[in-house]
Amino acid sequence: MKNSVLDVLYQRTSLRVYDDRPVTKEEEDAIIKSAIQAPTAGNQMLYSMIIIRDQKRKERLSELCDHQPFIAKASLVIVFVADHHKWFDYYEKNDVPAFAKRSGLSFEAPQESDLLLAIEDAMAAAQNSVIAAESMGIGSCYIGDILENFEEIQKLLQLPSYTFPISMLCYGHYKKDHTRKFRTRFDKKFVVFEDTYRQLSDEEYAEMFQDQETIYRPENPYGAKNYAQQFYARKTGASFCKEMARSVRVALKGWDGRKK
Repeated sequence: MKNSVLDVLYQRTSLRVYDDRPVTKEEEDAIIKSAIQAPTAGNQMLYSMIIIRDQKRKERLSELCDHQPFIAKASLVIVFVADHHKWFDYYEKNDVPAFAKRSGLSFEAPQESDLLLAIEDAMAAAQNSVIAAESMGIGSCYIGDILENFEEIQKLLQLPSYTFPISMLCYGHYKKDHTRKFRTRFDKKFVVFEDTYRQLSDEEYAEMFQDQETIYRPENPYGAKNYAQQFYARKTGASFCKEMARSVRVALKGWDGRKK
């Protein structure tokens, strides 16, 4: 099957080097409008989008997000924030705590389940923006490292309680001579199951990772004896992932569902 939407989806790759052309106001508006059109739980729109205009903030974010200079060079940078702050402000301003008490309801602060729901909303909006941008010839790159250094990012972006910066996106036009490099994905038989989860066999794991394992180099700096060890040392077990875990634990302390 082939159509224009599928073409955009299949051609999209992460872009980290941008043309000098700025993202125009009209293009930015289309990206934002597309994000807002994303699915949302109960039409609550449990997210906020913070457009980073200030160059010094871009540069600071590029340092805090695992030292990635291209972030500061992107024409458009948006932080997608999972956000229950606005709804609970609204509840407070409309005497919902008192109403809950009179009605025998328990009025509680947002908790982990509320955060997960807001993350779903925020990421749906973010992906809508990515596809809209791509359809206009504007590339993008997700920055998961926004999960690091929560305290500093919270201060830098003046994030209130019951908000969490779940992703950051950089956008910019492709250079005219840009060559797209497509990375292979796992075959669908390893990720698409029917009715229940299916545990893969040893043979299936070997087949699943056979392309990735060609990247392994015996002379790697980690002393890794295979690709799994090499990848763990470079990513999952690396210092930036440990910082990400610490940062998220700190942020989660505010989502305790305490009664109010």
